Amino acid sequence: MKLLSGLTRAEKSWMMYDWANSAHSVVVVTILPIFYESLTHNSTEAVARWGTGTSVAMLIIALFAPILGVLGDFQHWKKRLFTGFVILGVLACVAMAPVPFLQVDANAEALGLALLILYILSTVGFAGANLYYDSFLPEVTTNERMDRVSTVGYGLGYIGGSTIPLLIFLLMNLAGIAMNLCLSVAFGLTAVWWVVFTIPLWKNVHQTHFVPRRQGVLKESMKNLASTARRIVRNKTMLVFLLAYFFYIDGVGTIIHMSTIYGSALGIDATQMLLALLLVQVLGLPFALVYTRLAARFGAQTMVGVGILIYSGVCVFGFFVQQAWQFWVLAILVSTSQGGIQALSRSVFGKMLPEKERSSEFFGFYDIFGKFSAIMGPALFGGVVAWVGDWLMRRQGIVEAEASAETLDAIARQASPWGVLSVLLIFLVGGALYFFVLPRVERAEKKQ
Repeated sequence: MKLLSGLTRAEKSWMMYDWANSAHSVVVVTILPIFYESLTHNSTEAVARWGTGTSVAMLIIALFAPILGVLGDFQHWKKRLFTGFVILGVLACVAMAPVPFLQVDANAEALGLALLILYILSTVGFAGANLYYDSFLPEVTTNERMDRVSTVGYGLGYIGGSTIPLLIFLLMNLAGIAMNLCLSVAFGLTAVWWVVFTIPLWKNVHQTHFVPRRQGVLKESMKNLASTARRIVRNKTMLVFLLAYFFYIDGVGTIIHMSTIYGSALGIDATQMLLALLLVQVLGLPFALVYTRLAARFGAQTMVGVGILIYSGVCVFGFFVQQAWQFWVLAILVSTSQGGIQALSRSVFGKMLPEKERSSEFFGFYDIFGKFSAIMGPALFGGVVAWVGDWLMRRQGIVEAEASAETLDAIARQASPWGVLSVLLIFLVGGALYFFVLPRVERAEKKQ
């Protein structure tokens, strides 16, 4: 396969984990919200709760990310901790599989809560494993090859984990198979897919840089957290990049996590949404490769900036989406930059690391910036939708308990666009730091 030519076994095995975990990204993050929304009487409330659940999951991993980073730098610990989080995510997906067969009418509220909890657990497992997966990047490749390895990894995720499970789900659905069976197979397949395609990483990727274990090293390493934080603060380029990343990657994550529940609130047909998302996965690889080629010519930082601008446009266009064809256009816009901006951000930071043996520790801070930001976006999205929905009901004199499902759906269609527009504010802050502050800091440090 020409895409993988010239790469080492360790690089290929590392990239295959993107193939493995992308099944979670498409099935749990995009299909599960549609099922969850169908269990609720109030679409506006469903959007708000889903946003809150996403924020809770990110908060859990963000609070522990620096400590997890320290632990992962000990010899042999990185892969063990990585494995623990993979198992957590996989078991949560396994537990989702029987839920569609349970009696919905009598237990809709309880099922909704159970799904939200399982979603949180699977997301914690996904995010925790990614912390260690990302920190393996400087160990499997060189600075010169990092952009390519990181971006092709995302590309493999698109053509494999993101596409094939979703395509199987859609084909089963179009063949007239009962929806509860389609959902159950999708959740179960996600768990199996995740485990099977993680095997190459378990087998061929090893921790080559580490802090030797000795008596008192844990206590010493915990003290080093403060030292690492001070080093990041002193490294103005790294600090400003992380601050910009905090905002713009939050916007990216919010669009990913809230897209299908947003479409459901607008009343867009679920099959249309999933076909549009399948298109995102199909286009993801070629656009990721385009980002790689352009990064080689113009620089990775330039292409991350392009991604920020495109996503800002997505927020504006998303505000006006009302029909299925507009959701398709939105999906195509997202597909141009979703993989590129995430992959190149990872490699840009990886090349900034001063010490590879403390890669988990530094990526722990990288992860905490990404995860704490992911608390803000979905909560903002859901909060704005809930506030606008309440305002519209008060304005029209509507009492939720007495309102019909049709009335509540109409309120949701009016309130939800304000949620996606609120994400633009996050991109504007991140873009200001990235385009105006970061270049000035880089020039100042080069003069020193």
